[in-house]
Amino acid sequence: MYSDYNYYQFDVLSDVKIIEPDVFNDQRGSLYTTFLKKEYESFLPKNTEFVHDKFAFSKKNVLRGIHGDYFSWKLVTCVKGKIFQVIVDNRPESKTFFKHESIILDSSKPKSVLIPPGFGNAFLVLSSDCVYSYKLAYNGKYRDAQDQFTLKWNNPEININWPLSNPILSKRDSNAK
Repeated sequence: MYSDYNYYQFDVLSDVKIIEPDVFNDQRGSLYTTFLKKEYESFLPKNTEFVHDKFAFSKKNVLRGIHGDYFSWKLVTCVKGKIFQVIVDNRPESKTFFKHESIILDSSKPKSVLIPPGFGNAFLVLSSDCVYSYKLAYNGKYRDAQDQFTLKWNNPEININWPLSNPILSKRDSNAK
């Protein structure tokens, strides 16, 4: 039943991978695989594996992010709904520092994005609601909000063309610099 994935990368942020699974559809609905360990081992550093899953349930016009750290790999998937996904390079030594890429993730056309350490992750909910899955790979302890960086969602240096100018934000995101 398991089949291959199609892999893509962004033009600017080529370290970020887009994974499109083969989807099985029939009269009951659809079925696809978001994670097979052997498929992802080649992308992760030696002795790093996925160890932690999180889900975000959000309503329309909620913007979460831009958050990240310098230790965690994130495999993100919109499992219900439709979102505007943004990834920002926040590695000061990188030639693509503060460059970003965006993609629409829609549960009706499954895709996942593999985000390396040092990149900020954000999404804006376009549908009435969404369920967003994070699969995290890291060594050592988990770095929660207090150990992560937060970039201002509308930072003019990053210049993201969000499809909404007044999103619903958390206190953390409203106060970001």
